[in-house]
Amino acid sequence: MSDKAKLPSVEYIVLVAMLTSIVALGTDVILPALDVIGEDLHAPRPNDVHYLVTVFFFGFAIGQLLSGPLSDSIGRKPAIYIGYVIFVIGCVISMLTESWTVMLAARLLQGIGAASPRIVTMALIRDEHSGRPMARIMSIVMSVFILVPIVAPAIGQGLMYIGGWPFTFVGLIVLAVAVSIWFAFRQPETLAPENRRPFSANNIWVGLVEVLKTRATMGYTLAAGCIFGAFMGYLGSAAQIFKLAFDVGDMFSLYFAVAAMSLGISSMANAAFVMRLGMYRLTLIALVGLTLLSFAFWAVLPMFGGVPPLWLFITWQLLAFFCVGITFANINTMALEPLGHMAGLGAAFIGSISTFIALPLASFIGNAFDETVYPLVIGFAVLGFLTLIISVWTEKGFSRSTQS
Repeated sequence: MSDKAKLPSVEYIVLVAMLTSIVALGTDVILPALDVIGEDLHAPRPNDVHYLVTVFFFGFAIGQLLSGPLSDSIGRKPAIYIGYVIFVIGCVISMLTESWTVMLAARLLQGIGAASPRIVTMALIRDEHSGRPMARIMSIVMSVFILVPIVAPAIGQGLMYIGGWPFTFVGLIVLAVAVSIWFAFRQPETLAPENRRPFSANNIWVGLVEVLKTRATMGYTLAAGCIFGAFMGYLGSAAQIFKLAFDVGDMFSLYFAVAAMSLGISSMANAAFVMRLGMYRLTLIALVGLTLLSFAFWAVLPMFGGVPPLWLFITWQLLAFFCVGITFANINTMALEPLGHMAGLGAAFIGSISTFIALPLASFIGNAFDETVYPLVIGFAVLGFLTLIISVWTEKGFSRSTQS
């Protein structure tokens, strides 16, 4: 840690939340515009609009492999600056293009850039915190961060009214520049020069081998990939579900915000209970709840032809997302916990591997959309169950500290 004074806790939490929110901003702001972008740029099929989300996350997975090791070598702050520059370049291309193929390439570039602020911030937190205190900080960060998906689609809808879908990317550029300036002036560097690792293929390989050999890290990375796949599948198909299956029109932003609020409430609940109950116990309870709830909802869907009353779908969504929020708050922390000596590289591999696992799962859910909620609910039921099984298997392989 630099000899500069640490940030006041409230400012630190809000700043970290804004840094990590770049991925949510990069997806949620454009959600109301997906169908319009697909039409204007002549997407081959209506369902192909979900690739605007999945391609972004593919770039995110690639970017993590570079940004994590780079931050271990040159420091956290320079690595984050580089990521923001790449993200803004991708947004400029998206704003100006008239080609569907170029749009997908630009979204890939945005994902690569977004990886650095998102994943390096995890390493920045891990530089100074670990165990339950880190989980508590991440939960509080998530509580602030969750404001982003609550308001982002509404912001995107407003920007569309002002200047059409290209203006959504103008909004992303303005937000990225503002947060990067705030970060530059107010956040000290957390990785001391003596703790840095040379950026080399050998060091990356040694780090990867350690990640693969660490049961807790690899197990929870696999689990994170499964649950992230379900959530990413929701992001890719949410606009179609609400607009086509439930015909809510421009009210989509409101219904999306309601679901996001459940994630925020769960993060606050996790922050309140994680110090008392521990990360694993809370995660286990959440995954059991998610699995039972989703299988039960799947069982009643035939009564409604796959499109239940909107209030019933929202009820399932609120409860399911509450469970997902608790899982998100803990599972990445448990995966990163053994890798404090290589936090940047460790966070990169965890994030990248879990994203690569999630991508085909999310793509399957998105491509399976048939104007019902069957694909989404089945995805949450099956992937929630797999996450539960993997988490239990991971825990049985080692003796967990009483602090976790």
